[in-house]
Amino acid sequence: MADPRPRRPARPREEVFATARAAIAEHGLAKLTMAGLGKQLQMSAGHLLYYFGSKDQLLLETLRWSEEQLGSRRHEAMADGARDVWDRLSEYTRLYLPEGPGDPRWILWVEVWGRSPASEELRRGQLEIEAPWDADLVALLDEGAASGRFTPGAAAERAAQIRALLDGLAVPLALGLPGAGRTRALALAGSACGTLLGAEG
Repeated sequence: MADPRPRRPARPREEVFATARAAIAEHGLAKLTMAGLGKQLQMSAGHLLYYFGSKDQLLLETLRWSEEQLGSRRHEAMADGARDVWDRLSEYTRLYLPEGPGDPRWILWVEVWGRSPASEELRRGQLEIEAPWDADLVALLDEGAASGRFTPGAAAERAAQIRALLDGLAVPLALGLPGAGRTRALALAGSACGTLLGAEG
């Protein structure tokens, strides 16, 4: 009796997500097929569907993995009490905004936002992924107000305003729209935060 064919080992989680992120950023989720992604990974489409169930779930899990890449850096920077709160707020902004047009991480966000109105699963997952960003910013704003570096104010409301501003700067930058650039976005974010928090950073 012939020996059974050896099974191809499963690809590491990081390789699957990195490949999916690159493919979605280059072609968009609509043009991505499980068969095409599987071919890049030398896996079957059925194998991918077994683990993810759908392209929406693949998108969500790829976004979650993508955000985890920055999560430890962000949390470490925000918790570093030896650095001034203004410096840490600037670091938060630098981590939040896209690196430039076509930033794969931000293209994933654009895809999620575009599909979430029709998917409760995506909306719920989006909020879960955003929650650590919000929590770290609220904690930093509370610390800054308590130390007198920021003027007093409701940290949750201020955090919502800052993140709305950053999202508004990020999308045109990620899409490469005319007039949008990272240097300008960082400068506008810094100026707006200075006005909102009542002091010069």
